[in-house]
Amino acid sequence: VQLQASGGGLVQAGGSLRLSCAASGPIYEINAMGWYRQAPGKKRESVANIGDNIEYADSVKGRFTISRDNTKNVVYLEMNSLNPEDTAVYFCYVQYRVYGIRRWYDAWGQGTQVTVSS
Repeated sequence: VQLQASGGGLVQAGGSLRLSCAASGPIYEINAMGWYRQAPGKKRESVANIGDNIEYADSVKGRFTISRDNTKNVVYLEMNSLNPEDTAVYFCYVQYRVYGIRRWYDAWGQGTQVTVSS
């Protein structure tokens, strides 16, 4: 299973970006998709997750919106009111299973850089 993320870039504070991540390969069922981010010198942190429920990090609530297209195995992250603290590499992931195997697997995308200038 491979994930291809896109949509990162450079934006001024207060601006918006939309990230996309498409999962491809032998996916039989998806349990969850989501986004993490890692800023320089910091640990990777969860940003948003969409499965049976939708969850957001406190720092992005009210500004970011996660959505998913189940027909295409694509997850989106709409990011508004961006500030310099949102600068990080954003990684998408999918938790999935393949046909005939009763366990969940995790796959990660390569990361896309988001830089917010002040």
